[in-house]
Amino acid sequence: MLLYLYQVFIYLIQPIIWLNLLWRSRKYKSYRKRWKERYGFCNNKLIPYGVLLHAVSVGETLAALQLVKALRHNHPKLPITVTTMTPSASALVLSKFGDDIQHVYLPYDLIGSIHRFLNCINPKLTIIMETELWPNLIFQLKKRNIPLIITNARLSEISAKRYQKIKCLTKKLLQNITIIAAQNQEDGERFIKLGLARKKLYITGNLKYDITISSELCLKNIKLRQQWAPNRPVWIASSTHEEENSIILFSHTKLLKRIPNLLLILVPRNPECFMNIKQLTKKFKLFYISRSDNLIPNDNTQVIIGDTIGELMLLYGISDIAFIGGSLVKKGGHNPLEAAIYSIPILMGPYTHNFKDICTKLKKEDGLITVYDSTSLIFNILYLIKNKNHRIYYGNKAAKVLYKNKGALQKSLKLIEQYLPRVN
Repeated sequence: MLLYLYQVFIYLIQPIIWLNLLWRSRKYKSYRKRWKERYGFCNNKLIPYGVLLHAVSVGETLAALQLVKALRHNHPKLPITVTTMTPSASALVLSKFGDDIQHVYLPYDLIGSIHRFLNCINPKLTIIMETELWPNLIFQLKKRNIPLIITNARLSEISAKRYQKIKCLTKKLLQNITIIAAQNQEDGERFIKLGLARKKLYITGNLKYDITISSELCLKNIKLRQQWAPNRPVWIASSTHEEENSIILFSHTKLLKRIPNLLLILVPRNPECFMNIKQLTKKFKLFYISRSDNLIPNDNTQVIIGDTIGELMLLYGISDIAFIGGSLVKKGGHNPLEAAIYSIPILMGPYTHNFKDICTKLKKEDGLITVYDSTSLIFNILYLIKNKNHRIYYGNKAAKVLYKNKGALQKSLKLIEQYLPRVN
């Protein structure tokens, strides 16, 4: 009965989804494009019989990058298709891999759309990043005997309670999944309580720890720092949400009174915010340039707005201090590990439940400083800018946590490889 109601519901909400896409497209035109892909029409676009990997948005896509690279290295001739749901994640995939992999949007979970899509791609194996439990997709994969692995899986206490309300459907979904590779034992046990067979559960760790910096990126970091701020302190506020941007810009105006040459790199989470944030920066009477304009900041530039896709790792590499957004407001925070790899101090607000395990580890080892408002943000930025030894201390502590917890990539690959052709 629940499955039937779900089928009806998913069809009924399609007009609302169309309106939402059109509304978002006012600021980000990519939401108007490629609608056919969202309904499984991808004939002649995809080479079948390979690996299908789904990463819903930017966060999951970033976590999947090293996994996709490893799969391509191990299986150079195997078709790899990466699907996403958002244009920003799509742009990230294309910027990182180009023609080396196939990319389309994953269709909405309608029976006809999923059937059409799987007829096109017919994968040997499907991998879903983190936790995307779409009933029609899962049941269709099982019907076609296509193995399904949920990797880097996480299930918060809040999400588990929601799934508990429909446990009879959730249990059926979990019974049709081949393997769940969870980030930690705590998340894994929540899957067990919802009906997953223990023999299907593996604890592999978090793929987000397995990020690396290429020599090419290191050279870009050095060059960009020399161009932008050879003799200026730099702090970055990344993945910020609309409600946080005023706090960040207000704090920067106060900081400039104490450190006049301080440079802020402000990178909003959503591309839809690019225009709003430029207008907001003007309201604070701050001189800014946009990264997309490819200009070199001069001594009067106070803010650089990061309005490009896929460059966050580059921008962390030229920063002295990082504030990670989504944490001063109740959004749950974003990934701090991309900053940690550069051994720079990390600041976050109190709302970090999306990265609870990572932030707990960082906090325990002095690799994370918690701020609560503009006052504490200003205080800590000032303190760290003026005390180089403390910057080094907190930055090194964050990096130590990162390197200590690596290894999820190899564990995940070991599970995945048993469903792929042997490498000669």
